[in-house]
This record gives sequence, C-alpha cells and structure tokens, in this order.
Amino acid sequence: MTRIFTVRSLEQVGVGQTAAVADVPGADPISLRLLEMGLTPGIEVAVVGAAPLGDPVELEVRGYRLSIRRREAALVTVAS
Repeated sequence: MTRIFTVRSLEQVGVGQTAAVADVPGADPISLRLLEMGLTPGIEVAVVGAAPLGDPVELEVRGYRLSIRRREAALVTVAS
C-alpha cells in the first residue's frame, strides 16, 4: 500500500488538525528559534487554536502548548 502525503506549510493546517514537521528551512534567526522550540523534522504537531483574527496560532508539540505568529508558521513545512 502506497501512502500519499500532502506537503504544505504549517500556516495552512486548520484548527483541530495534526501534521508532521517535514522541514524548517533556512538559517535565519526565526527558523533557528522554531527549531529550538521543538519544531524539528519528524515531530507531530497539532493546531489547537487561533486568535479571533487568526494570529497567533496555538500549537501542541512535544506535550506542551506553543503560540507562534502565522508568518512564522509559514516557514515550517509539514506533511499530513
């Protein structure tokens, strides 16, 4: 059985959905900070909420809650 994955940015994952982090490309300070906060390849992340205007986004990753801006979530590539 072949499994097909959809690759997109974390920004596109809706509230209540989960996805696996595929990559956080770049060596800029924001990308490095996202990696330090636990958004590393292979980790499953769940989008558990969003502010009324959509920014920031609340994530559950590695057993804790994390809020990041949508522009930061756009830097994270996920597969679901």
